[in-house]
Amino acid sequence: MSLKASNKVDTNKYEVEISIDSAAFCDAIQKVYKKEAKNITIKGFRKGKAPLHMIEKLYGEGVFFDDALNYLYEGALLSAVDEAGLKIVDVEKTDVVSVSKAEGAELKVTVIVEPEVELGEYKGLAAERVTPVVTDEEVEAEVNRMADRNARIVTVTDRAAALDDMTVIDFEGFVDGAAFDGGKGESFSLTLGSGQFIPGFEDQIVGHNTGDEFDVNVTFPTDYQAENLAGKDATFKVVLHEIKTKEMPVIDDEFAKDVSEFDTLDALKADIKAKNLERKTKMADEEVENDLIGAVVDGMKAEIPEAMIENRSNESVREFDYRLRSQGMDLETYLKYTGTNVEEFKKTFRPQSEKQVKMRLALEKIVELEGLTATEEEIAAEYDKVAANYGMEAEQVKASIPEKDIIHDVALNKAVDLVKASAVITDVEKKTEKEEKKAPAKKPAAKKTAAKNTTKKAETEEKSETAE
Repeated sequence: MSLKASNKVDTNKYEVEISIDSAAFCDAIQKVYKKEAKNITIKGFRKGKAPLHMIEKLYGEGVFFDDALNYLYEGALLSAVDEAGLKIVDVEKTDVVSVSKAEGAELKVTVIVEPEVELGEYKGLAAERVTPVVTDEEVEAEVNRMADRNARIVTVTDRAAALDDMTVIDFEGFVDGAAFDGGKGESFSLTLGSGQFIPGFEDQIVGHNTGDEFDVNVTFPTDYQAENLAGKDATFKVVLHEIKTKEMPVIDDEFAKDVSEFDTLDALKADIKAKNLERKTKMADEEVENDLIGAVVDGMKAEIPEAMIENRSNESVREFDYRLRSQGMDLETYLKYTGTNVEEFKKTFRPQSEKQVKMRLALEKIVELEGLTATEEEIAAEYDKVAANYGMEAEQVKASIPEKDIIHDVALNKAVDLVKASAVITDVEKKTEKEEKKAPAKKPAAKKTAAKNTTKKAETEEKSETAE
């Protein structure tokens, strides 16, 4: 099997001529025959035992030609496009020019390929990084959340129900004196003020004591989902069985000892502040990275085939389905619940898919221009990293992920690092909401290199996903 010719016929489109020699074609026919013969019965032979020449005599010499071509097709195409130096995206059509045992086969395959990419400046780009700040209010809010998580639930016996209390009630609803479906509940847990019931219901429980039996009078909203109740006045017979509330712990050194490894509240707060600062610093660095790669993409020239974006969207749908299955659901069930179909759902991934395709193309071009690759040590480290992320042995990962894919990922990450390392990054303080509203429109930055790209924020996935 070999490449006969490769001709560009349109933008991102090539016609590839493939030759399959007689020996390879006849060998494929033999393989197909051995697989299919067991299903063929010819008079005078036991089922599955008819020789090839008898089957060909009865059904024609070309009886297995299509199956033999299908058997060889993928390998022949991949070998040909690799020899032609093409990065195939999709196959538009395949024509069989000729086929025979004596001469083998010739195919013409029209393929869509990755576009030619031209980059603008990708070194020395300008970007702003917001200096991360953790306020005392943020630390106090986190301490309060910890206190809320460690609060005790206690039964109230010495007062009436109030907003935010957790109650246990029986209820039954009536419209025009008649009970209606779905309007009854027993030992139902309801937090007052949660908005779980229709407006006015929870407010009328406030002020009642444990053991009280009383009526709650409400009007169903005009847009209520049950049309037979929409806009109707209703009376609910309610019995209040129990009132419970959260008893917050005292926030002091003893609290710090109970909820953390620290002996004092000050030490706990210092740890919270340090961790929040680390998180915000990482986020600020990621924002800068996104801005810089976005600027590289903005300066890129390429006519991207629709098939590349379509393929990436299909991958995103498959990845979403995989995550659903890990949670005990599948895509088909999810789509039924959300009232949509696969094609409509896939459209939601298009903006993200387009950005991912553009970023990958831009980074691959940097890899090409800079001659970036991976060392043996870096390849081993990446395998170990993937293994750790998925809780697998490194050897298992090596068996499932080809080394060339690891090399590709490492090289893309190096391209990102190169753009960041060469960038001119200015640390700035985050403006208040009031200052943001008063700020004038931002003008393009002055050129600091031969041709400076303006930095434009681009939504991206995390770096590990960027280097797909």
